[in-house]
Amino acid sequence: MAITFLYMLSATLLYLSSVSNACPPSDRAALLAFRAALDEPHLGLFNSWKGTDCCHKWYGISCDPGTHRVTSINFQAEAVDAISETGFRTGFMTGSISPQICKLTELSTLTMADWKGISGSIPPCVGSLSRLRILNLMGNKLAGNIPAGIGRLRLLTVLNAAFNQISGEIPPSLTNLTSLTHLDLRNNLISGKIHKNFGELKKLGRVLLSNNNLIGAIPSSISQIYRLSELDLSANRFSGQIPPFLGKMEVLATLNLDGNRFSGAIPATLISSSVSVLNLSRNGVDGEIPDAFGPRSYFMVMDLSYNKLRGKIPTSISSAAYIGHLDVSRNHLCGPIPAGPPFDHLDEDSFVGNDCLCGKPLMGC
Repeated sequence: MAITFLYMLSATLLYLSSVSNACPPSDRAALLAFRAALDEPHLGLFNSWKGTDCCHKWYGISCDPGTHRVTSINFQAEAVDAISETGFRTGFMTGSISPQICKLTELSTLTMADWKGISGSIPPCVGSLSRLRILNLMGNKLAGNIPAGIGRLRLLTVLNAAFNQISGEIPPSLTNLTSLTHLDLRNNLISGKIHKNFGELKKLGRVLLSNNNLIGAIPSSISQIYRLSELDLSANRFSGQIPPFLGKMEVLATLNLDGNRFSGAIPATLISSSVSVLNLSRNGVDGEIPDAFGPRSYFMVMDLSYNKLRGKIPTSISSAAYIGHLDVSRNHLCGPIPAGPPFDHLDEDSFVGNDCLCGKPLMGC
């Protein structure tokens, strides 16, 4: 009798322990609602979502070891492809992102990336997830606007919604995300201007806004983003002059402004700056190429093609520390192409379509 009692007591304590270590029923219910709005037909990624404990071997789910609250949803198609034996069938998930995820109040990571078929909009209630640090929804078919309340996510470090069909303007509240280090909104349908207070995002290292419908000038406040190493505004409708302050930003290494409507002269500050990848092609830039090259000029890529540049190629370019790829084609340049590096390793495609350039690799003068 005593042995039976002890056995039952032990079993009860074990059960209570397992229940106390499980995720809360509210978190489990939110995840099941999230799963119900999605369809992944090939890999069976949701087959592991069984039992009462969503913290135990539920694919893509991580929990806080102390509270057992759900802290991470991580579904990235490329990562699945890398470990899948049926990779040729993977990388496709349809459905939408259920607003029920907003009941996961301890969520710090939400990654649903590269599934190609997830549609609908970003749930507006995402702005209530105050502990969210990473929001990665790239590579889907999400539409609608970026939620206006996104600025409440003061801990957010990564916002990636690239390669979707998001429209509307970048919400002004985005400038409240002072912890943000990575912003990627490439290849969407976003319109309007970059907010004048964009420079409040002082921790940003990468700003990728290419292939949208953005307009206006580059706001001067960007000069305050001291950690900015990459700025990609290509394939939009930005206009005005290229601001000289871009050449004074100490860690800016990649500057892509190609495919816009910039005009005016190339700032001399860009020629002897930290920028090593400079693409100003397909704009309306005019004037002469600044004769400001020197030992600090180090360009892996300098593309000035399809503009309205005139005059000669400056002789100081030969004093640059390094120029790997140079393209000045389709402008109005004239005169002899300087001899020596970097011109001795460039072919004629880098120079064609000008008014009267001559010398190797083109015809002699």
